Amino acid sequence: MSASGLYELAEEEERRRKRAPWGVIALVLLTGLALIRNGSGEFDIGPPQPASAAAPDSRTGTFAGAPAPLAFSAVERVRIPAIQVDAPVMPVGLDADGWIGAPPPGDPNLAGWFTGAVSPGEKGTAVVVGHVDNQQGPAVFYGLGALKQGNRVETLRRDGKTAVFEIYGIEVFSKANFPGDRVYGSKGTPELRVITCGGGFSKQKGYDGNVVVFARLVAVD
Repeated sequence: MSASGLYELAEEEERRRKRAPWGVIALVLLTGLALIRNGSGEFDIGPPQPASAAAPDSRTGTFAGAPAPLAFSAVERVRIPAIQVDAPVMPVGLDADGWIGAPPPGDPNLAGWFTGAVSPGEKGTAVVVGHVDNQQGPAVFYGLGALKQGNRVETLRRDGKTAVFEIYGIEVFSKANFPGDRVYGSKGTPELRVITCGGGFSKQKGYDGNVVVFARLVAVD
């Protein structure tokens, strides 16, 4: 690796050590958080919404065959084969209003990894966000609500490893009563949340909810 590459990794690790503890950020996120606020919703057929049968199952903690947590590494790409997602990932943080930022809406095939949480595969809950649509049409996570338990999410990391997560639940939560502790809280094992807009839509307020995918680490490739 070049000297510039080593410097970039060292700088990223230093930023990671300095960020606020996740529990502190979670308190900020409990205040009616809307992760993605500017989906257009102006299409004849809206994005699919999760079926009631897709609600998270009751399993928690470790399970047979779970791989060991990985060390920190930035994520560069996310793939969700069941809905044909294969997108680059950019880092996002908190915006000036205390909301998790989103990737630029003009690029429909771009996701964001929230750097205030762990990286995908580390112990804790990693968060990936993306738009459901933009002014031109469906965006990267338009089909998120169509996912089912057992589908997989692959996150390609900068260290060359792919953290593979299995979905165990998909739900829609109101932005006005977003359960930040439930969504972002660590279960003590590597987990992933993939989030986009969902629920009802109005031109005045946009989407009134967020689709949240719950997944746990099941393999490392």
